[in-house]
Amino acid sequence: MELKTVDIEVPQGYQLILGQSHFIKTVEDIYETINSSHPNMKFGVAFCESSGKALVRYDGTEETSTKMAVEIAERLSAGHCFVVILKDSFPINVLNRIKMVEEVVNIYCATANKVTVIVAETELGRGILGVIDGVKTKGIEQEDDKKERYQFLRKIGYKK
Repeated sequence: MELKTVDIEVPQGYQLILGQSHFIKTVEDIYETINSSHPNMKFGVAFCESSGKALVRYDGTEETSTKMAVEIAERLSAGHCFVVILKDSFPINVLNRIKMVEEVVNIYCATANKVTVIVAETELGRGILGVIDGVKTKGIEQEDDKKERYQFLRKIGYKK
């Protein structure tokens, strides 16, 4: 077994959801789930088929997001992984709906941070072992930090 890392840079204005699924209809089901949750959301989804033709299957509502999702999936080339790229929106808006898609097995991360994906490769193929999402913790929140967090969440509309 060989361990590899794949770095993913998420551009400003985009968010990444990385997960694992188990069936070819993943692309259509995730597409329909996101689109029915938020019909105006801009996104792309790609899925690494793990048998048969072993293609990267994809769909989306926005060309750049879709191209990014396909490129990341192709670089990962890990069995049954899926990549969702959201433009100008947040994973919190669709994450629970995606988790409820029948064939979704696991969510590795939902982030705008740089991510390092740890991939294992064997004679059979490739699989994701886990992700490193963001930087190492730098300290413990203080009172000023709490106030800043409180104000930020209200500023972006997630708390009242």
